[in-house]
Amino acid sequence: MTTGTRETDGRDTPATPPAPTGAKPHPGAGKDPGPAGRPAAEARRTAVGRLPYPVVVIGLLVALALTSLVSLALGSVRIPPGQVLDALTGRAGPSPYRTIVLDVRLPRVLLGAVVGAGLAVVGAVLQALVRNRLADPFLLGVSSGASAGAVLVLVIGIGGGITTTLALPAGAFAGALVSLVLVYGLARRGGTMTGTRLVLAGVAVSYILSALATLLLVVAGRPEHFQEALYWTLGGLGSARWDTLVLPAAVLALGVGVLLTLARPLDLLLVGEESATVLGLDTPRFRAAVFVLASLVTAVMVAASGAVGFVGLMAPHAARLAVGAPHRRLLPVAALGGALALVLADLAARTVAAPQDIPVGVLTALTGGPFFLWLMRRRPEGASL
Repeated sequence: MTTGTRETDGRDTPATPPAPTGAKPHPGAGKDPGPAGRPAAEARRTAVGRLPYPVVVIGLLVALALTSLVSLALGSVRIPPGQVLDALTGRAGPSPYRTIVLDVRLPRVLLGAVVGAGLAVVGAVLQALVRNRLADPFLLGVSSGASAGAVLVLVIGIGGGITTTLALPAGAFAGALVSLVLVYGLARRGGTMTGTRLVLAGVAVSYILSALATLLLVVAGRPEHFQEALYWTLGGLGSARWDTLVLPAAVLALGVGVLLTLARPLDLLLVGEESATVLGLDTPRFRAAVFVLASLVTAVMVAASGAVGFVGLMAPHAARLAVGAPHRRLLPVAALGGALALVLADLAARTVAAPQDIPVGVLTALTGGPFFLWLMRRRPEGASL
C-alpha cells in the first residue's frame, strides 16, 4: 500500500494534504488577489504606465495639425509657411500659392485624414468582431471589389469624359458593395456567421476579384489604362477635390458615432462569443450588423482613395498600446492615429520623388509591413487582442 500519492490517469502524483479539521479558509480565498498576487510577468503588463487619455488625444490632435500644415507647405512647389497661414486665414489675395493651398493641397490633406481615420476605426472593429489581430478592412475583399469595379469602368469607357470625376468612384463603390454581398453570403451558413468563415470568405473573394481585374485589363488590350488602374489598385489621394470630401466625411462621422454607441457590445466580444451570449448579446445578429456597417464605411473610403493597406491594421494596434482595449477609448484614438498615419504617408509620397507622385499605398505597405512583423514577434504566443 502506497501512502502520500494518488493515482490519476495511471500516473502517481503527490497528493494534496487534507486540510486540518476545523481549519478556516484564508480570508482572501475565492477572491481576485489583484496585481500583487498575479505572476510577475502579468503584473508588469498590467502595471505598464500609460499616458492619461486626454494627453494622448490632445497630443494626436496637435501632431495631426502640425503635420497637415507641413503637408500644405511641402511638395513639388514649396510654399513659405507665412503664405500658407495667409491662405488659410483668408488674408492672402489671389495668387498661385493661394490656389495651390486651398484648391489642391488642402482637399488632399483632409481626404487623407478622413480616409485614414475611417480605415483605422473599421480595422479596430473588425479585429474585435473576428477576435483576430490580423483582421483589417481589406480582409473583407472590399478593396479588391472596388479595384475590379474601377477597372471595369476604365475598360468599357462608362462616363466618357467624366470617368475620373464621377463614373470611376461610382464603379469602385459598386464593386465594393458586390464584394460585400459575396463575402457576407459565403460567410453565413445556417443563419450564423463565424469569424473563421468570414476570414476565409474575405480572402477567397479578394483573390478572385483581383484576378478578374487583371483579366479585364489583359483582355481589353488597352495599355493606356494599365497605369491608371495600377494607381487605383495601389491607392492615392491625387484626385482629391472639395466635392469628393463630402460623402467620406459624412460616412466617417455617422459610422464613428454609431460604433461608439456599440462600444460595450464590442468589448463583450473580446471575452469570447459564448461569454458574450451569456451576458445577453445576440452575437450572430450583432456581428452581421456591424460587419455590414464596417464594410459600407470601407467601401466609401476605398472609392475615394483607392486601395490603401496597413492603415486599418496597424493604427488599432498602436492605439491599444496607448490607451488599452475598451472601445469607447480605443476608437477615437485609432481614428486620430489613422488620420495622422495617412497624412504623413501622403506627404512622403509627394516629396520623396518630387515632382513624381508615388502611390501612397506603396509607402504604407513598406512601413506597415515591417512594423507588423515586429509587433507579431514581440507579442507572446497565444496572447489575446
